[in-house]
Amino acid sequence: MIAIYFLVPPEVQLLDLTGPAHVFYEAREYGANLDTLFVSLEANKEALSSAGLTLGNLKPFYNYELTEKDFLFIPGLESHLFFGDDFVDNHKTFFEWLTRQYQNNAKICSVCTGAYVLGFSGLLGDRNCTTHWKYINDFTSRFPKVKLLSDRLIVKDGNLYSSAGVSSGIDLSLYILEELYGTLFATKIAKEVVLYFRRTANDPQLSVFLQYRNHIETKVHKVQDRLSQNLSERTTIEELAELVYMSPRNLTRLFKKTTGITIGNYLERLRAEKALQLQSKGEKIGAIALAVGLKSENRTRGLLKKYAPAERRRS
Repeated sequence: MIAIYFLVPPEVQLLDLTGPAHVFYEAREYGANLDTLFVSLEANKEALSSAGLTLGNLKPFYNYELTEKDFLFIPGLESHLFFGDDFVDNHKTFFEWLTRQYQNNAKICSVCTGAYVLGFSGLLGDRNCTTHWKYINDFTSRFPKVKLLSDRLIVKDGNLYSSAGVSSGIDLSLYILEELYGTLFATKIAKEVVLYFRRTANDPQLSVFLQYRNHIETKVHKVQDRLSQNLSERTTIEELAELVYMSPRNLTRLFKKTTGITIGNYLERLRAEKALQLQSKGEKIGAIALAVGLKSENRTRGLLKKYAPAERRRS
């Protein structure tokens, strides 16, 4: 039996907690030999979440000793708590316990700002990790020895796992299920929770499919939808312009003014992210080229090389 422990601190971010918990619940329903337990950071049996929902029936962390088979999830919490001068001093017993679980070879997993708990514990040292993009600069200044990977969704370094934030805890849970039970099982669970587009450890925090959409220009959104949903097809600027009842010249200007990049650059980034995802799944270069609307395999190789993660380009 594998135990998945969830730390429930005060003002916990609900999705950081409930997203992964539900994934493991579904895994258990599909026959996975695991159990989930919820433990409080303090002696209280209840914790008030940041959303105002009270979580009860909790047991103190110090009631448990983890083994090498077990996982501990540390979700994000409100920043004013871990930024407080007395956060570490007030929770010395917990940090001693956390260090002991790590020494027991338990797997410690942080979601979002839960990475700060790992940082304050001293377990990270000079290891790799990630956290929510909004806290990158602060985290780096507080823990300068840590190798913070700012554009990664999931990072694993030994027995330490970290994920970028909020919904990435779900991706981390699926990643762990894949390690434990294989790709087919993890895919079944992803489908069960209606997460068909499963992200991996190599994916950036902010997908280009979500970037450049923070605007209210309906015509530009319509063009972006057309491009992202039809990558395998060749679409001309004239067809896009006709779609939104504009001239090609005016559409080009509006798109650049609204998003900050050109239509051509946006399309290239869409193709690159899709190509990198397919490459990580072992697809052949010919299939990748067709999927992203590039007839030439050489052009596809060039695209993959141009947008490969920095660590892959250095290797």
